[in-house]
Amino acid sequence: MASKQLPPVVFDDDNPEWTEEDFARARPAHEVLPPEVVAALTRKTGRPAGSDKEQVSLRLDRDVIARFKAGGPGWQTRMNAALRAAAGV
Repeated sequence: MASKQLPPVVFDDDNPEWTEEDFARARPAHEVLPPEVVAALTRKTGRPAGSDKEQVSLRLDRDVIARFKAGGPGWQTRMNAALRAAAGV
């Protein structure tokens, strides 16, 4: 296997390396940014807590998946609704 070459290090004069004084002056983002910016930066991602969904893996026919995907975004939600209807729940 060929070894990968790392890109050369580029030094930017407009962004010098921090000194001890820079670190000493630094303050947490929540002290210097507006609350709405902090909220956007610290927002948790992923499934909401308390969700009753479970991730599973199953094999489905290609044409079934293609039919749901053809409907565009939200195909997994539509597939879940179809399964719920078929199961009578």
